[in-house]
Amino acid sequence: MSEFSPVTSLNELARAALDYGRGGTMPKVAIARSAEGFVLRAGIEAFERGVAEPILVGDMEETRRIADERGLDISPFRQVHVTDDAGAVFEAVRLFREGEAQLIMKGLVPTATLLKAVLNKETGVPHGGRILSHVAVFESPVDGRLMLMTDPGVNIAPSLQRKVEILNNALEVARALGMAAPKAAVLAATEKVNYPAMPATLDGDILTKMARQGQFGDAQVFGPLSLDLAVSRKVAATKRFDNPVAGNADILVTPNIEAGNVLYKSLSTLCGCVMAAVVVGSRVPVVVPSRGDSDASKFHSIALASVLARRSQP
Repeated sequence: MSEFSPVTSLNELARAALDYGRGGTMPKVAIARSAEGFVLRAGIEAFERGVAEPILVGDMEETRRIADERGLDISPFRQVHVTDDAGAVFEAVRLFREGEAQLIMKGLVPTATLLKAVLNKETGVPHGGRILSHVAVFESPVDGRLMLMTDPGVNIAPSLQRKVEILNNALEVARALGMAAPKAAVLAATEKVNYPAMPATLDGDILTKMARQGQFGDAQVFGPLSLDLAVSRKVAATKRFDNPVAGNADILVTPNIEAGNVLYKSLSTLCGCVMAAVVVGSRVPVVVPSRGDSDASKFHSIALASVLARRSQP
């Protein structure tokens, strides 16, 4: 059981981040590069709501022009002038390494460029050999429960060993949010092993056996499992599928980035879910918003990063 109060909704997530800010230690988030309107709005909203204070890193002339066009006041924030992608991500990571920022957020740079800087063995962020993976937190459109999904944005076609690490990263997030004995569903198109036609089904079966041997601690892991069985108790009852994870999954582990990305965007676009998403695995959670994400998703992503950064401290 986590020593922290459980977070059971996105509103509670925002309140937890706000509570940390009220303690007089509002975290600073280094935004690389900052000349992007939607990122500036997210940073300013996070500051106004007491969650995080942005440090703007990038071409300041261009950043000020964009801010003026959108009626945004960036004068209260520290501004670091760097004109190129490599310099901006290097500076953002340096700010974290030297304790001047507690969070990092992607601005007008490719995600791969930012994550490469985070992983740099000499100038990046310590990660103990762990992989980076993308985790999204959302409220289920089925029953309103807080859930996680992974990996919709970083690992393209993960091997079994990489799925082990992706699952471990997600379990760490779940535990930081106070989920006791989290339940993880390893998704596939069917509940039966069908190898080699559907490799994900075999991965799910192996991860299930690893969980039974205690390799994921108190977590309950089951796969392969179809999405409807993972999230709907009604479907599980109708199909007479008797497993503790069925209909009760806290974490959805997708087979690959294509399935993960489709599920993420289905939830956000078709279902209107707010998605709080970060890249985890290093010592700093990295906020990597998409232009298509709603303002609420961007704000809650910063809130999630703030809570994870605080709760992961020794």
